[in-house]
Amino acid sequence: MSGRILVGDHDGVYVIRFEGDVRVTLCGSFDHYIDVMLRDGDFRSVIVDLSDAVAIDSTSLGVLAKLSLAVQANCARLPTLVCNQADILRILDNMGFDDVFAIVDENFESEQNLAELPVATDMLEDDMRVRVIEAHRTLMDMNEKNRETFQDLVSALEDEEASSPPRRNAS
Repeated sequence: MSGRILVGDHDGVYVIRFEGDVRVTLCGSFDHYIDVMLRDGDFRSVIVDLSDAVAIDSTSLGVLAKLSLAVQANCARLPTLVCNQADILRILDNMGFDDVFAIVDENFESEQNLAELPVATDMLEDDMRVRVIEAHRTLMDMNEKNRETFQDLVSALEDEEASSPPRRNAS
């Protein structure tokens, strides 16, 4: 099952719903949406709903952690994360997400009409690698266990980035 991210807002309260198998391919659009959301002068809070998620890769988790840190910096409170999936809750717990989100393990029903974020199909490999590195660095900064878990991956990606030929601007 492929994944998708649905988003919406009402009076400065944003809802982000992950459905299915959410992977790195959705992170470019999600990262951009976070920037737009946080620039909204009416922004008050965000609720992330993982109730319909089947799986979430580590890059997507890193972007969620980045979201939480940005929300905390913006309004000095933890965002809410709703998840009633035992497997995903276990991952969130093991990675320390209870330190960066107020986690609620109940059903969440929203009356809002949510729009689907598009998949960024035009993202260059170098840009994708930078996003993956950034997401995993965010996870590593959360705690020592995450640092140990993702250090080798980040090092390998950084080595790959350093050895790739520089991109040329099309003019």
